[in-house]
Amino acid sequence: MASAPSKLYADDVSLLVVLLDTNPFFWSTYSLPFSKFLSHVLAFLNSILVLNQLNEVVVIGTGYASCKYLYNSSSYSNRSLEDGRMPALCTRLLNNLEEFMIGDEQSIKEDPREGTMSSLLSGSLSMALCYLQKVFRSGSLHPHPRILCLQGSPDGPEQYVAIMNSIFSAQRSMVPIDSCYIGSHNSAFLQQASYITGGVYLKPQQMDGLFQYLSTVFATDLHSRTFLQLPKSVGVDFRASCFCHKKTIDMGFVCSVCLSIFCKHHKKCSTCGSVFGETPVAVDSVSKLKRKTPET
Repeated sequence: MASAPSKLYADDVSLLVVLLDTNPFFWSTYSLPFSKFLSHVLAFLNSILVLNQLNEVVVIGTGYASCKYLYNSSSYSNRSLEDGRMPALCTRLLNNLEEFMIGDEQSIKEDPREGTMSSLLSGSLSMALCYLQKVFRSGSLHPHPRILCLQGSPDGPEQYVAIMNSIFSAQRSMVPIDSCYIGSHNSAFLQQASYITGGVYLKPQQMDGLFQYLSTVFATDLHSRTFLQLPKSVGVDFRASCFCHKKTIDMGFVCSVCLSIFCKHHKKCSTCGSVFGETPVAVDSVSKLKRKTPET
């Protein structure tokens, strides 16, 4: 895997990949209208591009059933104003966003998913990391990469394995994952993502001031963060999801061979096939990972 810091620009140049939650099930029940939320986000993205002419912004839509690249500033050399008022970024992003949301809603009607009303976060994280790997291997200089998750939908336990794989891939590539969670409850997945990769997790208290939160916490480049007192993760939820029922659990059984997690005792590991002992050993909470030992 290519090493990210080997071909970097100056310390204050950033490549920001934003994962934008567009889940219609969440926004139809949330107090803040999606249009107002989007206005804060667009102002924030413009501020990133204004801070440094070498900064780059990539926006990926995280829908309920699909994900899509919505905007890439490196594809457009002209950042001038259109009609003297609206930046080109807004026009192109909004057009792509509208098309994506219509397609996502159509796919929901054709093939609805069962379970929670979560967004496809695992898919958008994978797309972001694939794009960054392409940049790393391009051979040219690239800005300091980071991912920002603008998420509101609840966690989808069925995505646990895929999300954790993405988190560890980001950690190995030295790509911090920042998280701005606007849902009613904290996101255990995003808390773990920011904690493991060295990013910042924030749950804004006043949504009317979302732009202020974004500009003061997430607009700063990685070098400048060393001089600032940014929010720190307190009480990170390290609970896992079981591999059998895809549910978040406090206690469970862990295979010592492949580390698969189960909410109930099984005679055999469904992942690697290891045979468990007849008498299960009591385990503590999964967050402490005091494991049951199978017979191999």
